[in-house]
Amino acid sequence: MVMYMPTLRDVEIRHLLALRAVAQEGTFGRAATHLGFSQAAISQQIAGLERALGEPVFDRPGGPRPVELTPAGRVLLEHADAIVSRLDAAAADLDQLRTGAGGRLLVGTFQSVSVKLLPTVISELRAEAPALDIRLHETDDNEELVERVLDDSLDLAFVVGPLDHERLDSVLLCRDPFVVIVAASSPLGRDGAFPLAQLDRGPLVGQQECACQALIDDGLRGAGVEPTYVFRSNDNGAVQAMVRAGMGAAVLPLLAIDADDPGIRVARLVPDLEPREILLVWRRGRTRPPAAQRFIELASESCRAT
Repeated sequence: MVMYMPTLRDVEIRHLLALRAVAQEGTFGRAATHLGFSQAAISQQIAGLERALGEPVFDRPGGPRPVELTPAGRVLLEHADAIVSRLDAAAADLDQLRTGAGGRLLVGTFQSVSVKLLPTVISELRAEAPALDIRLHETDDNEELVERVLDDSLDLAFVVGPLDHERLDSVLLCRDPFVVIVAASSPLGRDGAFPLAQLDRGPLVGQQECACQALIDDGLRGAGVEPTYVFRSNDNGAVQAMVRAGMGAAVLPLLAIDADDPGIRVARLVPDLEPREILLVWRRGRTRPPAAQRFIELASESCRAT
């Protein structure tokens, strides 16, 4: 029969706490009082530690004199201090995570949200939780954002909807209407309305292929309008600049437009196109940290106020 020999892998936190207490207090009795145990319990924990180590951790002179660490005990105490410090740090980090005050939050976004919605949410969240480590990833590729949520590269992501995915949960933040912008010098849209038919085969400025541009093109073609693009860019500012310069009109979601630009005119489409949806999504069945839940709440409030 092979007898099992204890090793350091059998050492438990209680053994290390007993080692630290006895080393600090000098006697098993005072260590027991400090930890709230009986002296016999402390003796058992130190005995278990010495069995695992294979040698004593204390020299015991007897009488009233305090015990002293052996060389092996001093080495082990250094590691015990480091281990207990790491556990204390872990406890503090977990407390911050549970309250939403700390930890890390990874959020996906796209351009118009980054400009119009996200700064308010981030500002409020950082004011509430300054220790929270917030990381953002921006792309106009809806599929990339979805994949990053599904593989846990992101906790949350803003995406363009409608979107129905069996592995995602979501909240609808807002419906963002499509409008047309033209140069301020254009005679079109002066009454605030722009007939869709006037866009047929006319010069248009638009985005590169993306979920939002697909909604626009599908909507135009569904209304019998064939779009003809003379410039494309996924930079909303570049699209608006080319409209301002007279390259053509652009159909954009309202959130993507700088409506204060004096060089353009914004008009509603007649008939209008189905608005895009802005969703916040997260992986279904995944436990969300409190910071993620607070982010969802703040994003919803920000959209209602926009």
